[in-house]
Amino acid sequence: MNIALIPARFGSKRIKNKNIKLFFNKPIISYSIKSALKCRLFDRVIVSTEDKYIAKISRYYGAEVPFFRPIKLAGNNTTTISVIKHAIKCLVLNKKKNTKICCIYPVAPLIDPKLLIHSYKKFIKQKTDFSVTLLKKKKFNKKMFYI
Repeated sequence: MNIALIPARFGSKRIKNKNIKLFFNKPIISYSIKSALKCRLFDRVIVSTEDKYIAKISRYYGAEVPFFRPIKLAGNNTTTISVIKHAIKCLVLNKKKNTKICCIYPVAPLIDPKLLIHSYKKFIKQKTDFSVTLLKKKKFNKKMFYI
């Protein structure tokens, strides 16, 4: 089973309500949902949120919101990994083999379904357990991965 997981909390330090801000007259999260659905890689497209309004918008654009995450997993210091672990527990995926989770951020309006397909093929070919896209940067902050 392939699952697209979109972590979308209500709060944001810098841009208020950024996950549902309008971008070309549509909530920005709708683009991530549409791309995940359009690429046809995923059996389920799930939004993880603590907010009823984000859930309503997500469902409108075709995503599932089968659970709400606790407020303690919606803070500024909450990690993506902790949100993914919570989703795995809620969906009881820890007992299902061959489940692949693709985390797609809700503020990725330019994500192309072709890029998702290309990345998935590369992931499968390399037979790895984890894959992440990175961008070379000269300066790092605490939220960045680095090699």
